[in-house]
Amino acid sequence: MHKALHSPKGWAYGIAAFHSSLNALDTRFIGNVALLPIKTKVRGPAPPAVDLAADDIIDEAIYYFRPNCFFRNFEIGGGADRVLIYVQLFIQECLGKLAAAKNPNASDGARILATHALQNFSIPGEAGFPLNAMYEKPATKLEQDTLRQYFSQIRQETSARLTAKLYDGNTLSKWWMSFSKKKFMGIASVGTLV
Repeated sequence: MHKALHSPKGWAYGIAAFHSSLNALDTRFIGNVALLPIKTKVRGPAPPAVDLAADDIIDEAIYYFRPNCFFRNFEIGGGADRVLIYVQLFIQECLGKLAAAKNPNASDGARILATHALQNFSIPGEAGFPLNAMYEKPATKLEQDTLRQYFSQIRQETSARLTAKLYDGNTLSKWWMSFSKKKFMGIASVGTLV
């Protein structure tokens, strides 16, 4: 399912972060952001995943979050890497929200993350988006709306899957939460407006 942690782009050489395996996927782009298929029931513009057993970009982002958060540099290999960066920064925000809530139980944590996923957020080209240097602005108003819906769909699905990973029963994982203060690429936020 996942590439081994000793892949040429990973830990064995200690020089590069983990990248998405979906960069070569033939898919639609808005600017330079790939609209990748995801496994979700959340409505939105993402194409439905064909192979439900295969990893999608959210699976990759959750799996690679912890090793990738140690890297300050990330060489972008394609549109899927831009989505991976976005999702990993969103995961970072989610961990920060849970840390601020002082060890919430599973139902409170799920509610906090679901609420956070629905907050207003910036997209490429807007002033509050921290990655404007790496992301192209959508060309039209329709593309802006589609990209905002796509990111919203990803945020909602990520928050649901993350809740399942972060909790063992009703107990928040201290191991996962130890990463709540780490900053992937030295960036604190993905542009969520609070």
